[in-house]
Amino acid sequence: MAAASVFRPGLFNNKVAIVTGGGTGIGKAIATELLELGCSVVISSRKLERLEAAAKEMRERIPLSSPASVTPLPCNIRNEDEVRTMVSSVLKKFGQIDFLVNNGGGQFTSPVENMSSKGWKAVIDTNLTGTFHCCKEVYTAWMKEHGGAIVNIIADMWKGFPGMAHTGAARSAVDNLTKSLAIEWASSGVRVNAVAPGTIFSKTAMENYKELGRELFLMSVPFCPAKRLGVPEEISPAVCFLLSPSASFISGATLRVDAGQSLYNAPWQIPDHSAWPDAPDGENLKCLKELLSSKSKL
Repeated sequence: MAAASVFRPGLFNNKVAIVTGGGTGIGKAIATELLELGCSVVISSRKLERLEAAAKEMRERIPLSSPASVTPLPCNIRNEDEVRTMVSSVLKKFGQIDFLVNNGGGQFTSPVENMSSKGWKAVIDTNLTGTFHCCKEVYTAWMKEHGGAIVNIIADMWKGFPGMAHTGAARSAVDNLTKSLAIEWASSGVRVNAVAPGTIFSKTAMENYKELGRELFLMSVPFCPAKRLGVPEEISPAVCFLLSPSASFISGATLRVDAGQSLYNAPWQIPDHSAWPDAPDGENLKCLKELLSSKSKL
């Protein structure tokens, strides 16, 4: 394993988890740590080849004495029928689903004025509707009668998400969905929480943004109080904690794992301009104009 789990070995023995987007980045790190703790993990995404490569890598690191297993299952979470088939397959193979981690998602960089309706819908359908599909299907097919724990991966969208408004809107909605489901499903013994990562670097994430990837990550460093980026292995322990018995009284919560980034500056730069309407006329406006027109002596 890239990083040893801080949790005790065997913590999740005989548990079964679905991790969407489990073949790369944050999802891969979550799946890897769950496996290390004895969980049987189903990793899912649209690309079977990438899933199988990740599963092969993970299997090589599972001790022979461990009950853990990893199963790749392709699924487009935008498609309700495919989600239903995936959940049915997991129940047929394992007979239970204890954990669901909704990590699957995707976005692209674009100001809203250049964003097409098709592009907007694709991101909303994946990041929001896909999460809804997975939550609902796992709940109705298993957790309603047996309980369980769900963790939704969202993002640092607390100050808006200029440049990626589609994913900001979707992740904000998932934050609210998390709270709603925590209440609706409490009587079934289902806990629903979220983790909001800051800027997390992974090789695949950088590649996904193509020629912009390197610059996007480098420009993010000054806006993190840690003055470095996070890595997926710093997100997976938070997820494992929320799935664990240590979080037995936690539901409807969103844990920010961002080194304080959400409290700090935003990278979107607004150029100097005079487009804003004038303030109401009066002595305060006159004084303000004098202040702004004078040079600071500090």
